[in-house]
Amino acid sequence: MLFSAMSLKSCRARRFASRRSPRIAAASLLVLLAAAPLLANDRYLAPGHPDGAALLAPPPAPGSAEEAADLASARAVFRNRSASEEARAQKDNSLSLFLFARAIGPALAPGKLPKTEALFQKVKKEIGDPIDDAKGHWKRLRPYQMDAQLSLGAPETSTSYPSGHSTRGTVYALVLAEVFPEKREAILAVGREIGWDRVLIGKHFPTDVQAGRVLGQAVFRELLASPAFQRDLAEAKAEARAAGL
Repeated sequence: MLFSAMSLKSCRARRFASRRSPRIAAASLLVLLAAAPLLANDRYLAPGHPDGAALLAPPPAPGSAEEAADLASARAVFRNRSASEEARAQKDNSLSLFLFARAIGPALAPGKLPKTEALFQKVKKEIGDPIDDAKGHWKRLRPYQMDAQLSLGAPETSTSYPSGHSTRGTVYALVLAEVFPEKREAILAVGREIGWDRVLIGKHFPTDVQAGRVLGQAVFRELLASPAFQRDLAEAKAEARAAGL
């Protein structure tokens, strides 16, 4: 009798669980579906935006007089760089947030402004696609691939137009100028140096750098239109104010 009662209870429990399982699965699915838009809205940039291939003019055509002039400019800048300019260019190659400490000051150091660091890291991650898409569209050779005398350091796997360093330097500078408005001009100057330094060490043509600045400004406009970016930017600004910056 006891065994029969226990078996009956166990069967009822299994039937109850089987009736609940579809409900639990459905509820879980609804939670996931509801969370998906939130995760999508947490992105700063929409896929394919900005479209560098549509935004930028093409680089100088191979074999053209314009390309020859661009290469001549790259040679002149490379050959006339100073030792201090080369050292700065090698350092700026890292694209670290903390390069901007020369404009902002020692308060911009690892661990001191975590919300600003988090904002920077997310921007850094999201702007890769617009840069890579534009580079992949034109597939321009780098200066040292056209003139071996412009080689300095290790070769790079990506193509030349537009300059990714110039794009990133522009975006990072514009973002940080929002966080530290009193240092705006000095910050923007660092962003320009990050791009131009690539010409100093033979990695880019001047036209690559100019195109990177245009793409960088377009990326920044897209960022400003993002509610998620505006939210995180506001937190970084508040953090900077609280630190007295």
